[in-house]
Amino acid sequence: MAVLELLDVVKEYPLSEGGRHRVLDVAAFSLEAGQQAALEGPSGSGKTTFLNCCAGVLRPDRGRVFLDGHELSRLSENEADAVRARRLGYVFQTFNLLQGLSALENVALAMRFGGGYDASRARHLLERVGLLGKAGHTPAQLSAGQQQRVAVARALANRPAVVLADEPTGNLDQGAARVALALLKEACAESGAALLVVSHDPQVLATFSVRHRLAEFNAAASAGLA
Repeated sequence: MAVLELLDVVKEYPLSEGGRHRVLDVAAFSLEAGQQAALEGPSGSGKTTFLNCCAGVLRPDRGRVFLDGHELSRLSENEADAVRARRLGYVFQTFNLLQGLSALENVALAMRFGGGYDASRARHLLERVGLLGKAGHTPAQLSAGQQQRVAVARALANRPAVVLADEPTGNLDQGAARVALALLKEACAESGAALLVVSHDPQVLATFSVRHRLAEFNAAASAGLA
């Protein structure tokens, strides 16, 4: 069963000199429940735009996007926000942790957006990523690798059907990157969440048996804007 599906999705941006630049032209893409897959493409090829359309953060100019049975492209902003908060986890390259909150509070905030705070689960997730002892630390008090682990815990806070990860190891050194990626994959497998990672790093891509190239199903779009 597909928990993420895109059908005939087109996304364009206006050009300063006039006309429009087509970034995405995806006839069909799907991610099955529990599946782990990578999407590869060079920088500037539209990978982040693709992820943001999957998440409903960007609305396509044409086409349909389904997240765990909900057609995001037909929902109001508030309705899409509610579905996203409950059924989607997002791991950002830049972590996107709130600097004024502790590690535990960052996880708790995601839970509150998703419908309710579960203190025991929040602490369990931090324990799972090896950071229960730093639950009270702010992001500034954590290393880059530790911040990414908090971001993984936060992405899993509401038992999402799908986790999206945008270049999740891009700001980490090689050792921390291996640990963070392995942890992300293991945690998603344990929770049953499907995982889609976008990356241009061959070492990251090599860890996935299911790999898609954006160019394969985006042939009608010209590259050059992400």
